[in-house]
Amino acid sequence: MPLPAPFLRHMVLASSLSCACAAAQAQAFDAVRLFAVPLEDGQGLAGLAVIAGHEYLGSDERKTLVLPALSYQWANGWFAGTGNGVGYKFHSRPDMQYGLRVTLDLGRDESDAKALAGMGDIDVRPEFGGFFNYFITTEWFLTTSFRYGAGNDRDGSQTDIGIGWSSPFAPQWRLGLGVAATYVNSKYMQAFYGVTAQQSASSGYGVYTPGAGWRDVRGNASLTYSFNADWSLTGAFTVRSLQGDVKRSPIVTEDTPVAGVLALSYSF
Repeated sequence: MPLPAPFLRHMVLASSLSCACAAAQAQAFDAVRLFAVPLEDGQGLAGLAVIAGHEYLGSDERKTLVLPALSYQWANGWFAGTGNGVGYKFHSRPDMQYGLRVTLDLGRDESDAKALAGMGDIDVRPEFGGFFNYFITTEWFLTTSFRYGAGNDRDGSQTDIGIGWSSPFAPQWRLGLGVAATYVNSKYMQAFYGVTAQQSASSGYGVYTPGAGWRDVRGNASLTYSFNADWSLTGAFTVRSLQGDVKRSPIVTEDTPVAGVLALSYSF
């Protein structure tokens, strides 16, 4: 099923915007979105995004960032970008995309928010994983990804699943909607939402040992206006609902965080 170029261009932009939104809440790289077949030797998008989010996922302290959004895909299957990481997409049917990639877990600093005082820092770590996307129609698509390596001990894993819809409703306008969820292992839970005995002594929280489970369920919406074939402006927001042991963590002070982004992008 060949996919129209405007649809795939929006998909790649959505990936960069997703990472931009996520960067404001310490979550990123939850899906891979690529051109089906790049034009000539390669194709990409560059942009600048203003993001309104939170200090970390679960914080009630807000912050605003201005970040670049960049994505490029070579015709030989390699790709790199702020939303996709660095990886390789294997040759496949036009309605499927799958491959391997390396991303970064952004970690966090205890100085980021008052609720993290005494909890120590979580370092930035490389993550290794894979992805699989399936285009149900030219408007509906499924995304999945797996990442391993988060946390100071490099043993936290994240599994992301999502379904999205994107369609034009006027000559220069496109609307996108989606829902997604992330499942994490017990190592990730302990690193980001647990409290060890040592952390308890320095932070004042009671010892908390969460188990593996769903971290969050989220919905997102985006609206894109295309000035021409190359330039576009997109507004997007994401609403999350923290789940289970994450929601019960003593460092969680906001269990329904909202983030928004406004981005100008150029395709090349």
